[in-house]
Amino acid sequence: MGNIFFALLYQPIYNALVFVYTLAPWGGLGLAIIVITVLVKTVVLPLTYKSMKAQKELQEIQPKIAEIKERFKDDKEGMAKELMGVYKVHNVNPFASCLPTIVQLVVFIALYQALAAGIHTVNGSILYTFVQNPGAMNPFFLGLDLSKISIPLGLLSGVLQYFQAKQMVTRRPPKTAQATTAALDEDMTATMNKMMLYALPITMIVLGTTTLLGGVTLYIVVSTAFTYGMYAFFLKPKA
Repeated sequence: MGNIFFALLYQPIYNALVFVYTLAPWGGLGLAIIVITVLVKTVVLPLTYKSMKAQKELQEIQPKIAEIKERFKDDKEGMAKELMGVYKVHNVNPFASCLPTIVQLVVFIALYQALAAGIHTVNGSILYTFVQNPGAMNPFFLGLDLSKISIPLGLLSGVLQYFQAKQMVTRRPPKTAQATTAALDEDMTATMNKMMLYALPITMIVLGTTTLLGGVTLYIVVSTAFTYGMYAFFLKPKA
């Protein structure tokens, strides 16, 4: 499995990073990271779109799901049938976002490792024959040293993560006066939304300002901005 990961993901991404750098060394490592990030996000665009669309559709039918759970709280089999009916009517697959998310995570790990390794001396032994070895890559980009922790990039990554998470949070319907199971489900969903809205950005700020190298944080910044733009363009909220 390790050899497959290396041959199909890590080595190609690493070579692409070095190749882009040799084409435009004046842009430093930062430009190479931006170009590779955009290329990778473009390649997995169909998977990203499918995953985000599934998440958005699931959120939009949450009131119906909560109502079914209330009506069939004592009939698990009936609840399952009703939920499957709702999924079918709205053409929603509750597991549609799982595979795309896993694929994107594997790609992220490969890109993360390639960036972490490429920030320092280039490993010429894994370069393809047509990729020139620059020896080392200039880590400075817009005055920032991407080989070290970057507090500005760490803060920016957290801010962008917040706005991206906010895109996925839909407005809740008005509460009913009766404290039903459906209302409790809605409260739980709202709590989870708030956790996603604040927990991930805070985590990114902490990691970006204390742990991750600037080059990796720059990838996260560009990747998040790309995803935010894609959501705004393809998945505009309904009027």
